[in-house]
Amino acid sequence: MNRNHFESTKKIIRETFNDTRCIKGPAPEDMILLDENVHPGGFILTTEEGDFIDFEIQIKDFDEVELAKFIEFAENLYEKHQKHVSIYLLCPQDINVSVRECPIRSDADFRIRIACSQENPCKMILDSIKNKVMQKKILTSDDISMLENLPMMCNKKDRNYFRVETLRILNGHFP
Repeated sequence: MNRNHFESTKKIIRETFNDTRCIKGPAPEDMILLDENVHPGGFILTTEEGDFIDFEIQIKDFDEVELAKFIEFAENLYEKHQKHVSIYLLCPQDINVSVRECPIRSDADFRIRIACSQENPCKMILDSIKNKVMQKKILTSDDISMLENLPMMCNKKDRNYFRVETLRILNGHFP
């Protein structure tokens, strides 16, 4: 995560989710090794208190299956470190959220918050993936799937732009 991306993520967390804790930076890779078949999380950050913040862009409808995936992630990370886990999901306005807020019984200390944004989530996803490529990180199957779906998720007028950018990345022609 480059400095600009880190700063914009902190700003979203602070302004959209009203979390004013001091964020130190990205969590070290060895700290976020989770059990097999557990959702790997998005941009996982640490606070000065040692708590975790997982920031993700939610591009598909948020239902019970999605919620369970994030609960499992939070519980797994909490079990390994005994530190509070905050999960912040940013989604476009047109996403369907079909679960209502309710208490979740768990031994883990976590919270999950979802917010809808006017910002173009397709642009946010593309920027996130470009950032990974520039840092020479290996794209996950989720990254590739999101990248391949970008031209279908965006506005029709933006389709060619996203298609070209997707093809550049997938063909290794992106710096």
